[in-house]
Amino acid sequence: MTQARRIVVKVGSSSLTTAAGGIDADRVDALVDVLAKVRSGGEKEIVLVSSGAIAAGLAPLGLARRPKDLARQQAAASVGQGLLVARYTASFARHGVRVGQVLLTADDTSRRAHYRNAYRTLDQLLAMGAVPVINENDTVATDEIRFGDNDRLAALVAHLVRADLLVLLSDVDGLYDGDPARSGTTRIDEVRGPADIAHVQIGSAGRAGVGTGGMVTKVEAARIATEAGVPVVLTSAVSAADALAGRATGTFFHRTGRRSAGRLLWLAHASTPRGALVLDDGAVRAVVQGRKSLLPAGIAAVEGDFTAGDPVELRDTAGRAVARGLVNYDARELPPLLGRSTRELARELGPEYEREVVHRDDLVVMHP
Repeated sequence: MTQARRIVVKVGSSSLTTAAGGIDADRVDALVDVLAKVRSGGEKEIVLVSSGAIAAGLAPLGLARRPKDLARQQAAASVGQGLLVARYTASFARHGVRVGQVLLTADDTSRRAHYRNAYRTLDQLLAMGAVPVINENDTVATDEIRFGDNDRLAALVAHLVRADLLVLLSDVDGLYDGDPARSGTTRIDEVRGPADIAHVQIGSAGRAGVGTGGMVTKVEAARIATEAGVPVVLTSAVSAADALAGRATGTFFHRTGRRSAGRLLWLAHASTPRGALVLDDGAVRAVVQGRKSLLPAGIAAVEGDFTAGDPVELRDTAGRAVARGLVNYDARELPPLLGRSTRELARELGPEYEREVVHRDDLVVMHP
């Protein structure tokens, strides 16, 4: 932890706003003071993933609580995002630090060109001494292209920027073996793998009622990050200084895997399939075991309505999802091609039909 140079810090709505909505300036300033001090020596870089846009927009719009419908959530985010970034801009300016706003959707970041562009933008902001403040683009994201919660977004950002550490700040000071509000529960200091917390009943609701996450999303985010080679600290916002200084606090999740190929992590965890391709047994073996591209000859059926470039699920004949990938054809183009070799298709229809349906570089196996 003390050797981590590039650190992603995620803070939730409940740590920044009041339960009634509106930004708590004192809480924001306290967090910024910690982050500014960490990066003041020039040896560490901070990327901040901040919730709070929708919550910040509630009071200004006269909303008593977080709305359930998407349209009013987007309206609240539109008002609140400006207020949130203005607050961060003013707070970091006290330390002579600039911030840069970066709004992401899952659709933006699961595609190859967009993924590379997101990395370049964030890397350049850090190189120029700014602190990127990242949030989901709630004002335009639909249910189909939402990350769903900023805990998962933070895990994916940690992988995107090649972070050395992910710190998840919450209103709870770690993962407990039961409800932390009840006596007799114990905080879990270290998690070395899924088996360490298999017995834990993980709650899904936050205390303040202004966010979308909960402990279940934080544990899932920790799993995504650690499997991608990024260790995670989960603690309370008031313990941020201890976490970033490497002092014992909260729950530490050890990394369990190595860094995987860039955007494939986004494809596995941030994309929503727009359709499905049913593979015959030979194609399943080629894709899952042989890590080969998917060709028309191995496809038995096409489901859904998708266009070239969309994420699709690859299923076996029993309906089990075995992989996910970015398809190179529209759904309406594929039925006449099924079961036929690319050589035959190229000879009959032209050389452009010699391409793979899903290239192996655009494919991630879900069940190896």
